[in-house]
Amino acid sequence: MIQQVKKTSKPLMRVLGICRFSYPALGGFKRMHDSVADREAYLYAPERMELRFRHFETLTLASIAKQRDQDFTFLIVVGDSLPKAYTERLNDITAHIPQIKIVRKEPMKQRLAMQLAIKEELGEETDENIQFRLDDDDAVALSFVRSSRWFARNTAKMRRKWKNFAIEYNSGYSVSLSDQGIKAEHVHSPFWACGLAVVFRPGDPKTVMNYAHHRLHTHMPTMIHPLPDMYLRAKHDDNDSEANYKTGVLEPLSENQRAFFRTQFNVDEDHVKRVFSAPAAPLGTG
Repeated sequence: MIQQVKKTSKPLMRVLGICRFSYPALGGFKRMHDSVADREAYLYAPERMELRFRHFETLTLASIAKQRDQDFTFLIVVGDSLPKAYTERLNDITAHIPQIKIVRKEPMKQRLAMQLAIKEELGEETDENIQFRLDDDDAVALSFVRSSRWFARNTAKMRRKWKNFAIEYNSGYSVSLSDQGIKAEHVHSPFWACGLAVVFRPGDPKTVMNYAHHRLHTHMPTMIHPLPDMYLRAKHDDNDSEANYKTGVLEPLSENQRAFFRTQFNVDEDHVKRVFSAPAAPLGTG
């Protein structure tokens, strides 16, 4: 009798995303503050936090929750001083997304805090991994994780002698959100953070957060895919990169764009209107 040997498939390459949510880093912001206390006062101001939560819920979480490839981890780095009311609100709106892990860090340099969070999560990783970063007011396409993994797998032979490899999706939309809905402009971007993923070898001491995203292509080979619309980048009054983030004319969505935003990003204009027209959540205590 011939015994059949069951074939075992190789585990999928790990995909790890990271996002800072009002983390009071030492540096890492265009706006400067004299002390950690001053920075926390600025970051945790109720009006600002309401704006961040509304964008986070309708853009970032909406797109992360419905990724077509669900095998990934998404870290949200917050300060250990995040007030109790905001901590509870963050826990509530992320509880239904099993890929999310909330990581609390004391104030330190932003790149160090994010690097530590990534390396602690990876542990003794023995295979290559894909890392991406996302701001708390941006979205990625629902195919982002799947597409990044596809690129890594199908370029393995080409990049076998390369230490790192970057994947750049440079087509998407600038958007503004309000109780009136969404306005948008189609753009091709110069290495924005919301359209990038990086493949790392196991044991690499560096992470996606060790590189300035707009200079990533000067450090490693990069493949650019200009065709799929892979991100939404929000424009609003609290953009930390306000001075460097210029847009053209943002127009109300057409019916076709509304449908496209739902299917491509899980971003629904009616949901945006409801969230942005709701009264601000009470701060509570703590």
